[in-house]
Amino acid sequence: MSKVKIVKTEIFKLNVPLKEPFVISLGTFYDAANLLIKIHTDKGLVGIGECSPLVFIVGETQESGFIHAQQIAGLLKGKDPFAIEDRLHEIDRAFPGNSTLKSAFDMALYDLLAKEANLPLYKLLGGSNTREIFTDMTIVIDSPEKMAEKAISYKKAGFPALKVKLGTNSIDDVARIKAIRKAVGKSMPIRIDANQGWDPVTAIRTLKALEPYDIEHCEEPIPHWNNRELVRVRENSPISIMADESVYDHRDAFRLASMGACDYFNIKLSKSGGVYNALKIISVAESCGIKTQVGCMLETRFGLTALSHLVAARNNIVHFDIDSSFLLAKDPVKGGIEYKGKGQWILPETPGIGADFEPEYLANMERTVV
Repeated sequence: MSKVKIVKTEIFKLNVPLKEPFVISLGTFYDAANLLIKIHTDKGLVGIGECSPLVFIVGETQESGFIHAQQIAGLLKGKDPFAIEDRLHEIDRAFPGNSTLKSAFDMALYDLLAKEANLPLYKLLGGSNTREIFTDMTIVIDSPEKMAEKAISYKKAGFPALKVKLGTNSIDDVARIKAIRKAVGKSMPIRIDANQGWDPVTAIRTLKALEPYDIEHCEEPIPHWNNRELVRVRENSPISIMADESVYDHRDAFRLASMGACDYFNIKLSKSGGVYNALKIISVAESCGIKTQVGCMLETRFGLTALSHLVAARNNIVHFDIDSSFLLAKDPVKGGIEYKGKGQWILPETPGIGADFEPEYLANMERTVV
């Protein structure tokens, strides 16, 4: 039987406006400047992948990804898309780094394989669609009063937990959480994310000051490279520590776990290189007794659908930060996860990732074919 081959790849600059600026300690984003990959085979199957390159975090941009994607597409042309490990290793050798761009190709290859198997992606990965997936909702950096107003609106909308962006200075950050906790009451879970904004001394001081406000965990309190000091922060923090920007792949996960630097790993497909590496991180986490969270950049509902398939496939994932599509002013996706209200997502049962983009929306995007 002849092998299936990749015949062409479509590459789109996928631009989606945000409802309002997305402000974190690392910088401000005004729109989602993503990339969309469509890999076509000689059998007529099309695999789709999306990535969201946030330059302050991954060092990649839409423009750099658009150029590199054309080179990767040329590398893959004529090859077997179902030999995913071989394809991803070829990409790794030719293009070191660029984990975000790689995640779009990884996603498209997994989409193709699941479509060939006529299975939803979560089933291909050995999962079951029995888990209830409820996302938290993110509050970006603003004044304590405005952040408290957001918190109240998200509580009224039924979201089960809040994720609060911090990382400026101890006094202001504590004031933000104090205002939010007072606004939503004692029962609503609050998680915080400093996005590397504190130095170790400030992190320890701030986390101790936040102890009375019942915080579930803190993501990446200090610069991602400072793993040794992250150990000290964790040892002195009354709040559990989650590694995010410091854990890109399974090697990072192993190093952090062996050092005792964190309590959780945060996995984002656009940061970790896609499904293939995410599964490796989860395996390391399981072997070390560490639980994981899934998170997102500024992906559309398509990228969030792929992320939700991963959740359905691995019980080690215990926290779900799958909210970026709520920040977008438009929804260009057809199919995919369906929002049921109160933070709940429902996975599709269609083969592959189970989503695509509206042709009319893509018609206005810059595109090239390799």
